[in-house]
Amino acid sequence: MATGEVTTADRLNAVVGGRTATALGNLGLETVSDLLHHYPRRYFSRGELTDLSTLVPGDYVTVMARVASVKSSSYRNKRTGRLMDRTELVVTDGTGEVLLTFFGRKGLKRQLPVGRLGLFSGEVGEFRGRLQLVQPEFQLLPDEAAQDFDPADTDFLGRLIAVYPAAKGISSPVIDRAVGMVLAQLTPPADPLPADLCEEFGLVPLDTALRDIHRPADEAAARAARRRLAFDEAVVIQLALAQRRWRADHLSTSARPPHADGLLVDFDGRSPFTLTAGQREVGTALSERLSESHPMHVLLQGDVGTGKTLVALRAMLQVVDTGGQAVLLAPTEVLAQQHYANITRLLGDLAEGGMLGGAVMGTRVVLVTGSTGKAARKAALMDIFTGDAGIIIGTHALLQDTVQYHDLGLIVVDEQHRFGVEQRSALLERVPGQRPHLLVMTATPIPRSVAMTVFGDLDVLSLTERPHGDPAIVSHVVSTSASPSHLDRAWERVAEEVAAGRQVFVVCPRIGADDAEDDTDAPPTHAVEALAAELSAGPLRDVRVDVMHGRMAPEDKESVMRRFAAGPSDDAGVDVLVSTTVIEVGVDVPAAGMMVIMDAERFGVSQLHQLRGRVGRDGRPALCLLVTASRPGEPAYDRLARVAATLDGFELSRLDLEQRREGDVLGTAQSGRRSSLRLLSVLRDEDLITQARDAAQQLVLPDPELSGHPLLAAAVADLEDQNTAAYLDKM
Repeated sequence: MATGEVTTADRLNAVVGGRTATALGNLGLETVSDLLHHYPRRYFSRGELTDLSTLVPGDYVTVMARVASVKSSSYRNKRTGRLMDRTELVVTDGTGEVLLTFFGRKGLKRQLPVGRLGLFSGEVGEFRGRLQLVQPEFQLLPDEAAQDFDPADTDFLGRLIAVYPAAKGISSPVIDRAVGMVLAQLTPPADPLPADLCEEFGLVPLDTALRDIHRPADEAAARAARRRLAFDEAVVIQLALAQRRWRADHLSTSARPPHADGLLVDFDGRSPFTLTAGQREVGTALSERLSESHPMHVLLQGDVGTGKTLVALRAMLQVVDTGGQAVLLAPTEVLAQQHYANITRLLGDLAEGGMLGGAVMGTRVVLVTGSTGKAARKAALMDIFTGDAGIIIGTHALLQDTVQYHDLGLIVVDEQHRFGVEQRSALLERVPGQRPHLLVMTATPIPRSVAMTVFGDLDVLSLTERPHGDPAIVSHVVSTSASPSHLDRAWERVAEEVAAGRQVFVVCPRIGADDAEDDTDAPPTHAVEALAAELSAGPLRDVRVDVMHGRMAPEDKESVMRRFAAGPSDDAGVDVLVSTTVIEVGVDVPAAGMMVIMDAERFGVSQLHQLRGRVGRDGRPALCLLVTASRPGEPAYDRLARVAATLDGFELSRLDLEQRREGDVLGTAQSGRRSSLRLLSVLRDEDLITQARDAAQQLVLPDPELSGHPLLAAAVADLEDQNTAAYLDKM
């Protein structure tokens, strides 16, 4: 193949040879484009030695180091009886060293003399207490310290050295050589971005970026290449989202304007709550969007205790005033029941329309879950069908075809991350010819860069002000390994809290002793049933302890929650509730003043924040203990210490994202597929994502289908076809 004939669509075996192409195929690299978009993990500068003290057994690494010693010997192969050569080299960076072991390789002492600099790639193992690489791939590097150094050899002296993500059977040097062969023959690819747009946002051409990401002359060239290629990833996502926003704006729906003398006005007149400035502002924004003839698509984010449910209820009442129906979709039965109890309590006789004693202009509120009894379910479905039920609250049971709506005007999805795309779409598509308005809520604050990327097709509204002020929750990490007696003191503190007339949550990661552990090498975790029995027989023997978990019958869960919510003064009440994370969201027990989270290191940052938000809801001081087997200085302990140090949901959301892979942030972990993002980071590239969003708007507004930009249209279509794009599907 002559130089200049390679295109990005060519198969690799025609360029680099069958053997190398087969090895690259193990990394999922089949075409020239695949290889060019397999970007370096990092770069070495000549003379920069790897910190060998950071090597971990089991990792596949590429290190740059100098040969410190070489020793050759022979041994007899036990299987064949033949004498075999073994060469052992020690390479060092001056502060640490690693053993390299080769079998059957003659002449290595001449190739790798003491002092020689090279790249060495292989899997880190251990041999007699020493770290070693067995049969590593290696690449010698020109170096003034080497006797055969040739100053005219500038292949590596003139550029940074790329280190690629590799795997067994295909090392970074092999990938580097394959990339070099491709670049030497590559025809400049067509650039999907218009030249004026590249100039506006300071982007290098695509051909330059692809060459400089692999063969940068310096760090500045590598940064410019990365920025352009990351922008390409961002702009494809933003184009898909911009198209969805455009299409949503052109869908039709029934406008739901406010009524001067409707349910909402009546509710506001009798409500005991004074809306915060933020609640009024968000309420006005929702009211305006509901009044439009194209469907509202809003993400309402608000930290624990900011009053999202009250804001959502007012929006639902505005829809009911127009003769429409509003659905509140909750992820669990416990949360659905809690919403039903709270909303009917807040509405009073306004929730009893058409019933004896109900308000004349009231509506009905119905609850539909998987455990709803046959007779109650039949009555609820009839009220939904006739329109007598203006507010429908439930779980996934509301997605079934047997639920027929009279005039579905608004869907409110609580804790939207608990629902899949198909589940949300099942409700949105129930109205032929038009879409209901959509309000999705999350109690996990979302950094702006994530909101623009993951929820970019939704208008984002935020509640930051709490009606009762910031909760006075003090959090402490309790290490059972460092101070075993501290757990005994924790149970004493629980008893003191109950004696003071308050209630306590105790959260465990498992239900029973028979539940499988996630990590068999980790210390055993606490289970609800066993811990409740232990506490009832021991330190909390004089306290009313009960349990709550997902395996309980619905009526039993409802009974426990009712008795716990009744408060400590109730004769049949519950003082301490030992539970799984089923109480993570929505559960509102004002008298709960303390939470103990067992094996806290097993929970995510956002989950810990949500759990902690169940206490201190009455504005009084509260306490949260994060119990862990980890010790100070260990990563798990330090993460918990950072959670304990702040109640700022936005700060914790960033910590949470730092702990997760990029694909998990975008939802790709659920699909089981590889993330389409290779360079773009929604955690650090906020400015780049903002620019890509602006660029997408410029391209889509005059040309919604991107007919004038076929390469970009094809890239968006490819993204839409991938299961990894499911996180974009909020409409």
